[in-house]
Amino acid sequence: MTLRQLAFKNVVRNKRTYAAYFLSSAFSVMVFFINALLIYHPDIRRGLSSDLAVQAFVLAECMVFLFSFLFVLYSVRSFLTSRKKEFGILLMHGMTLAQLGKVIFLENMIIGLSATMTGTAAGALFAKLFFLASARALEISSLPFYLTWQPLMLTLFAFVFLFLLISAYTSRIVRIEKLIDLFQAAAKNKTKPEGSKVLALLSLILLGTGYTLAAGSDTKSIYIRVIPVVMITMVGTYLFYSHFSVILLQWIKRNRNLSLRRTHLIMFSGLSSRMKEHAKLFFMVTMVSTISFCSLGVFASINVVTELFLEDYPAAVGYVSKEGNSSEDAHLSRITSELKARNIPYKEDQIQIKYAAIHPDEDSKEFSFELPLISFSDYKQVVQLAGYEWSEESPDYNEAYVLISSQNDKSKIRLKERKEYTLLEPEVTIRETGYTKHVIIPDNLLADFDDSFEALVIHDELFARIDSPVRVDEYTGFYVEHFEQTAFLADALVDHGRTRYDAGKTYAMSVSGTLFILRESMYRILLFIAMLLAAIFFIAAGSFLYFRLYADLDYDRRQYLTLMKMGLTPREFRSCVTGQLAFLFFVPTVVAVIHSIFAFIALQSLFYLSIASKMGVVLLCFVLAQVLYFFFIRFHYLRNLKKSL
Repeated sequence: MTLRQLAFKNVVRNKRTYAAYFLSSAFSVMVFFINALLIYHPDIRRGLSSDLAVQAFVLAECMVFLFSFLFVLYSVRSFLTSRKKEFGILLMHGMTLAQLGKVIFLENMIIGLSATMTGTAAGALFAKLFFLASARALEISSLPFYLTWQPLMLTLFAFVFLFLLISAYTSRIVRIEKLIDLFQAAAKNKTKPEGSKVLALLSLILLGTGYTLAAGSDTKSIYIRVIPVVMITMVGTYLFYSHFSVILLQWIKRNRNLSLRRTHLIMFSGLSSRMKEHAKLFFMVTMVSTISFCSLGVFASINVVTELFLEDYPAAVGYVSKEGNSSEDAHLSRITSELKARNIPYKEDQIQIKYAAIHPDEDSKEFSFELPLISFSDYKQVVQLAGYEWSEESPDYNEAYVLISSQNDKSKIRLKERKEYTLLEPEVTIRETGYTKHVIIPDNLLADFDDSFEALVIHDELFARIDSPVRVDEYTGFYVEHFEQTAFLADALVDHGRTRYDAGKTYAMSVSGTLFILRESMYRILLFIAMLLAAIFFIAAGSFLYFRLYADLDYDRRQYLTLMKMGLTPREFRSCVTGQLAFLFFVPTVVAVIHSIFAFIALQSLFYLSIASKMGVVLLCFVLAQVLYFFFIRFHYLRNLKKSL
């Protein structure tokens, strides 16, 4: 028998053990290939968000490849660990280390190339379904099936290189092992587990600190805290598995009321050693699951923002003419003519924005500021014209309301300090007393006064007394019943639906129909990609546990065979196995869910509306999928154990 034949027979003989590794690798190849098809599809460029789509698919491509590399590397190492006794027998019968390395290399390449070809074929088979979903996300009428050599060669080159690199690395692992170590590998880690009480306590402190910082985050601190919280939580999670869980299980074993009930002693004895031995595995599964929950939960929750779109863009078309804009009449005429050409009934309204000079505050080195002001009557007029219910009272003469430019700004209200401003002419001090309930001018259509707001709404009498403002801008709003009808209107005046105030032009403008389509398209693209990546992460997380179980299969067979000879009944046998599997499967899931909940609490500070319902649905779906996967693994694992009992 040649080495090639031996490698092939080893793969065929262990096909059940390699099944999850093969299928997970093939699924990663399939996703990678479909992403490549979308990147190189010529019709993708016809979508409104073509640039964003291509960038998102390229980023997803890189993430799939990187994760596949780490996944394959860990999987191969797990299989090699479970087969060290087999390798020891081969070496004892005369096989050289070089020949053994070649066999391992050939085995990995057989599985890797098979997974690459299977994944590519499956990608080509299901590509049309993904094209339909992508076309909907990109607002393209259709994406016909398109197969060219670039995505095919990219996929083959990437994964053949990946498997070559990992096979070359893993084939050298056993060369550093002594023969006695290969035979004792299965029993080497079965010693009594030990955990440090200090590190166990530290794990709880770190997790508690991370959760507290996440739950107490606000719109300003969340960006500063995100990296420290992630690092603290990761260290705390690893110490939780490697020390706290071991000490907890040992305490349960010492508690006679718990450990001596039914088969608890057998179940917890096996768990305590596994928790210490597989701490890195559980840590990895928890982190991967948390990434899956958060990535899909975030992008699913982003759709909540679209519920605020109508309130953030009360006018279907908003136009701000800066002082000295000689093209104002021509631009407004163009907008009205296109509205009429589309037979869209509209209402038009125009208000003034005065920029008044004010005294500098104590911390400023500037001599003056330009404070944007709007009269209360103009604010009321726009609110009523937009169809909102009116319930606000006018500010007093020396008071002002902060004009919000987005409903999401309300999440920042509790953090903003009330300020006072002294006008140069007339010399009056006004102070902020509240915030407007509605947006009348969309974000980025006014000059930013500071990081908190773009304008103030003041009393009509005070507004009229400002005779010599630094400059005056005019805002014109066009209000229609169905803003979607304005999509792509006046495209020559805007860039993808908007011309910002700071774009260096004499005007600023927004078209809500175009912006809505672009925003929805972007969210669908991100959600679509997040679902693909989350599926890969979820399958990989389950596969990690699957590999670890099968690595210990021979040891478990010997253990349960001995216990059944001592009187363990088949029912008690199933109870022990089910209890251990449930603990191993669901503890990482529960910890990942807790991590995700606190991550979502932190993210909630960025949203005005609640995102709890969206995130709850995502977590529930993942937990249900994990339950189904648990019963699938339990069925196959019990069947394999029973073969020798």
